[in-house]
Amino acid sequence: MATDYDAPRKSDDDIDNDSIEELKARRVDKNTASVDVDETEQAEGFELPGADLSGEELSVQVIPRQADEFTCSKCFLVHHRSQLAKEVGGLPVCTECAA
Repeated sequence: MATDYDAPRKSDDDIDNDSIEELKARRVDKNTASVDVDETEQAEGFELPGADLSGEELSVQVIPRQADEFTCSKCFLVHHRSQLAKEVGGLPVCTECAA
């Protein structure tokens, strides 16, 4: 947006003289410009063109926890032993949860 630097600017006296009605109108204009949109509701309406994924099955190979890994008792994620921060009540806690 172009700015006209030669245009007269309002001084502090002019700002103090603004009417209450004018200030309220400006506030209402600013509030109506913003729209609160729920992103999840908006995303539900999107469909991939020509893609029918209703018959698709997800195939994932599950690998059991290895000997050098542990499951954090706070976040329940599997981490490598190098991420072990401490044990609380005999249960392992990762460095991220201990911080």
